Amino acid sequence: MAEAPRAADAPRAPAPPRPGAPPGAGSAPGHALGRRGALAALAALALSACGRRAPAAAGGARVVSLSPSTTEAVCAVGAAAALVGRSRHCDHPPEVLRLPSVGGYADPSVEAIVALSPTLVTGARGPAGPALEETLRAHGIETFFPETESLAQIEEMLAELGRRLGAAPGAEQAIARIRARRRAVERAVQGKPRVRVALLFDTAPIFVAGPGSFADELLRLAGGENAIARGGAYPSISVEHLLALDPDVLLDGTAAEGAAQGASRLAALREAPGWRSLRAVQEGRLRPLRTDVVLRPGPRIGEGLVAVARALHGDALALSDAAEGPGGEPRPEPLPQGAGLVPPSPSSTSRAP
Repeated sequence: MAEAPRAADAPRAPAPPRPGAPPGAGSAPGHALGRRGALAALAALALSACGRRAPAAAGGARVVSLSPSTTEAVCAVGAAAALVGRSRHCDHPPEVLRLPSVGGYADPSVEAIVALSPTLVTGARGPAGPALEETLRAHGIETFFPETESLAQIEEMLAELGRRLGAAPGAEQAIARIRARRRAVERAVQGKPRVRVALLFDTAPIFVAGPGSFADELLRLAGGENAIARGGAYPSISVEHLLALDPDVLLDGTAAEGAAQGASRLAALREAPGWRSLRAVQEGRLRPLRTDVVLRPGPRIGEGLVAVARALHGDALALSDAAEGPGGEPRPEPLPQGAGLVPPSPSSTSRAP
């Protein structure tokens, strides 16, 4: 996969989008840059292949993760102690910010990666293309760049990381949390009329969740019908096309950068030419998604599904305790108890750019 067009895995996390993440939106220059980089990476998503070497011994594993979703996955399965490097977009859990950055997930520094002496390099599939994997293998480094364009593939990614890193029980728990939230959401929306919806990853230009993306599956599971039925997983469309589609609801995935900034940008968008003519805008159904977990195909995707369901059906949507934490918020995925982050060796640090 990729991340959704957002600056997360997606960029901060694409968007898109899957690096996290793809990409995020927002008016801040840093966010715009991350978002554009993530969107540019989408074209290469289909080019990458997973590494096929035997898994490294769990006891001596040293992992460099090149996307927010895989960084979160390594931590979620209980192998945070194996992490020795990350991409500049990886920011969850907060402890990973102490790790050295090896660049972006679309433009990592091979020299910086090799200097950390990793036994495994993992990341979102596609952004850097097959050349990166070939180069790393030439250095004797195992690679794992899984596709994560569905919940099933996200679960497979967690299971495989658990196997490679000797953390199978933690992977099973992470998968169980995703499945519990999915069941809770499916029960909550059962019998509710389906909502015709478009999920926006960016608005200038407009990038949306299309068929074949993990976000498209989230919309369906949350009781929605994706108004975008063609054009690929993360197509770019015009305002005129959006007007012709006339969705009942617009979900704004670009609003996760902060309440004040997001509210200001949404207010401007509602008055923008073309946008103000949309029925969903006129009737007050341009709804922000104030969390980037919707854009990151990783262990917190169950929380993303909860966020989409609430955006479609309202905060009063009845969800079981399996899907929610105190106060009705999705339960966070804590860093595994006792997990620490291994700093790079002194010799590796001295060689890093």
